[in-house]
Amino acid sequence: MNKKLLRLILCLLLTAFYNLAYCQNKEEAKPLSKILLNLEERYNVKFSFEPATIEGKSTNLLYPELSLKQALDQLRLTTNLTFTVLDKRFIAITKSKTPLDKIQRLDEIVISNYLTKGLSKTVNGTVAINTTTFTILPGLIEPDVLQIIQKIPGVTSVDERISNINVRGGTYDQNLILFEGIKMYQSGHFFGLISAFNPYLTEEVTVSKNGTSSKYGDGVSSMISIKNSDVIDKKAKSGVGFNLLSVDGFTKIPLSKKTELQLSARRSFTDVLVSQTYDSYFDRIFRDSELNTTNNLNTLLSLDERFLFYDFNAKFLYDINASSKLRVNVLNVYNSLDYNQIFTTSENNFQENQSTLDQVSYGASINYSKLWNNKLVTSVEAYYSNYNLDANSFNVTNNTRLKQTNDVADYGLRIDIKKTIDKATKINSGYQFNEVSVSNLEDVTNPIFTSFKKEIIRTHAFFSEVEWKSESKNTYLRFGARINYFEKLSEILMEPRLTFNQKIFDRFRLEILGELKSQSITQIIDLQQDFFGIEKRRWQLANTDNVPLIKSQQASIGLSYNFNGLLISAEGYYKNVSEITARSQGFQNQFQFTNDIGSYNIRGIDFLVNKSFKQFNTWLSYTYSKNQYQFKNLNDGEAFANTLDLTQVVNASFMYTKKQFKIGIGMNWHSGRPFTKPSTNQNTNNAVIEYEAPNSSRLSDYFRTDISATYNFKLSKGIAVEAAASVWNIFNQTNIINRFYTLDADDSIIEINNRSLNFTPNFSLRLNF
Repeated sequence: MNKKLLRLILCLLLTAFYNLAYCQNKEEAKPLSKILLNLEERYNVKFSFEPATIEGKSTNLLYPELSLKQALDQLRLTTNLTFTVLDKRFIAITKSKTPLDKIQRLDEIVISNYLTKGLSKTVNGTVAINTTTFTILPGLIEPDVLQIIQKIPGVTSVDERISNINVRGGTYDQNLILFEGIKMYQSGHFFGLISAFNPYLTEEVTVSKNGTSSKYGDGVSSMISIKNSDVIDKKAKSGVGFNLLSVDGFTKIPLSKKTELQLSARRSFTDVLVSQTYDSYFDRIFRDSELNTTNNLNTLLSLDERFLFYDFNAKFLYDINASSKLRVNVLNVYNSLDYNQIFTTSENNFQENQSTLDQVSYGASINYSKLWNNKLVTSVEAYYSNYNLDANSFNVTNNTRLKQTNDVADYGLRIDIKKTIDKATKINSGYQFNEVSVSNLEDVTNPIFTSFKKEIIRTHAFFSEVEWKSESKNTYLRFGARINYFEKLSEILMEPRLTFNQKIFDRFRLEILGELKSQSITQIIDLQQDFFGIEKRRWQLANTDNVPLIKSQQASIGLSYNFNGLLISAEGYYKNVSEITARSQGFQNQFQFTNDIGSYNIRGIDFLVNKSFKQFNTWLSYTYSKNQYQFKNLNDGEAFANTLDLTQVVNASFMYTKKQFKIGIGMNWHSGRPFTKPSTNQNTNNAVIEYEAPNSSRLSDYFRTDISATYNFKLSKGIAVEAAASVWNIFNQTNIINRFYTLDADDSIIEINNRSLNFTPNFSLRLNF
């Protein structure tokens, strides 16, 4: 079957490339000046322009059967110049003020200033974030993209960590996160409290909760695409800055008229200098981890900790000619922890523990796109992504060492073909190949135990979708499907996708979204104290044994009213995700060491009111949902509350802007997470906790207030300064975000509460030039 499939793929690819070769103009690109002379003679017109305007511009010869309007449209696409018909004979040529790709994106926006400036709702159902125009959000002093998206209704994090973003009740591993086309398996620093992506080169972020384009696979809960600037600037731009955790810098260097190099780097100074921000973050992560639980039973004599993180990103832009572009990206993300303890045991013996934990990601991508004519565009993209988690714990006294590693290597290739049929209709089709390998190692000494597992999955996917937009632009429809073939599992899945948007009575819009999705990789938790209880998750591939392919079905319908700075929207949704494993849900109750296959379904509604007037902007969002598990063998097959179920979530923000000064204050509230209490009747004959019904209790409600402010001014000509300050949890509210139970040395039950970030100030200062 595999050979037949490969032959089919080869035939389809050869056919596609033959058609492309046939469709393109076989003539080599010629100077625009010669093309214009040809058009003047053909259409009896006269072009008027400054010589510098068309200098260096070139394009292919135009088909003689094109009308004058069609010829001008094609020139506009391939040269990014403006052609203005002054009368029947004279045509003026000027430089476009806005890059072509930005003009096309603006046409898709149906709600600008969604929540705040820089966020927009598009006609295809996605939320677009432009960090260059982003203003301010409460609690943030920089445009951290993975913090920003948590303000979108339906997106939250039950434990405040970026590495645990939950979209409509889904787990973190159910989000497809792409950085310049590179699939990311690590998205945060400081074990998920800070985004791993430098916010000062990132320009375009797209978030899809439903109705995702068929060219994207995986991510049964959401797709988050992050991209840096894709336009070559005429002038170099740079910036440096610091906050109370790290220093960073970026630069954009035009190497020529056709090439540019973008560089960004960031490094923490937490290994040499400690701030109150660092203390709050460190306390949040390590307070209830395995590294600190021993301190409750023993006397700590000394502690030596060293934590640092850094990230580096480089992007090379090459506009080969007016119709061809090449983009190359590389990325490196790193976290490191050294944690050494010396303490006395209850028997007054000295003991030393040495622990290290390293997380590192490498990624690279290359993208080539070609505009063959005004109706056909193709692109080829290849990427490589590698993630490695390496943990070592060494007890010097007992001469015991535990080593755990988790390694993911992902290779991908995608070919896109976009064809414009007419003014209203476009078709996008293509092919994607992925090979993902995951290995897990556990190595223990005294007693000796070693376990190593490696699995590989290759996936072939064909996708196609059609976009239709009415001439009035009041109606938009996108319908497509994706066919996935998983080699190892010998399984074929078809995934239809739907997006429909209709303008009603000028000020109302109706939106209907639907999709089927699947993914072959998930995160599991083998034991409560994996990786010291700090980073508990391991990536694992689907197999034919105990980890099936995850599948989802989702549908939503929404109505919005937008007029005179007032936005009111409501969206109801239903999502079912099946074939999940109990080990991927992080149970810390009677199901902690039990594996089973089941599903969860969530029904909910997202409600938003947003009002902007003069210098003020305010919004209130409310989400009500019910999220339940259904496992075959757990809880006697009866449904019970999802560990991530937040029945009600409320966000409210108020922002004020006056000239260079901006301030924002926001409130975050949600009902408590489910947890499982120990039973009042315990069997003392065995060292096992007896529990009540799973997730039948609730934590107290969560409440947090944040504030932030920024001030911009010019230090001198060409040098701008931005000072920012923020406080997370300004009232120092104590919030319990997780609760579980364990046994001590005397088999007594201990309650462990994971608390949220306490009062956490931050300050930053930046120079841009």
